[in-house]
Amino acid sequence: MSDHTIQLLTEPSPGDRERLDALHAALVDRASAESSLDATFRVVDSPVGALLLAATEEGVVRVAFEVEDHDRVLESLGATIGSRILRGGHRLDLLARELDDYFAGRRHAFDVPLDLRLARGFRLTVLRHLSEIPYGSTESYGEVAVASGSPKAVRAVGSACATNPLPIVVPCHRVLRSDGTLGGYLGGLPAKERLLALERAA
Repeated sequence: MSDHTIQLLTEPSPGDRERLDALHAALVDRASAESSLDATFRVVDSPVGALLLAATEEGVVRVAFEVEDHDRVLESLGATIGSRILRGGHRLDLLARELDDYFAGRRHAFDVPLDLRLARGFRLTVLRHLSEIPYGSTESYGEVAVASGSPKAVRAVGSACATNPLPIVVPCHRVLRSDGTLGGYLGGLPAKERLLALERAA
């Protein structure tokens, strides 16, 4: 058997690939419409690296940096929200557009519905406050603790930021140490620096 024949058997033609992509998209849309999916996901490029986006029927449930290991994130989602997770569909179209606008400096807040089920208790309280920190502004971990109703819970604020399931959309990058230094960041300090610089420039 020639190499050409083997290639024909193992690699779909561009037309076949388009049909397979269309069938997959139709499958995801139908499953979403029938509420038989726990989540859909896609990976998008950004100035801070590839981002995994995932959404349930309720809203965006996860944004993950490449350094978090997207495969591991998907495994974790399968364990926490359900194993019926497919790539594709239209649930994430709005977030993808809003992220493009954000990185272009045209958007200062996100309007997508959020599913915050991955955060509970004080962590959820912190995340709700983070969305109130204005674009281009910052707060210290201590200030966030006070605003969240527990002035002494500075370390717990740091933990909530470090485990934020929706970075960028819920802007934990706007939280700094009391001396103005960056502190930590789930996506790495270069990503935090870039996000802050983007917002300062706008």
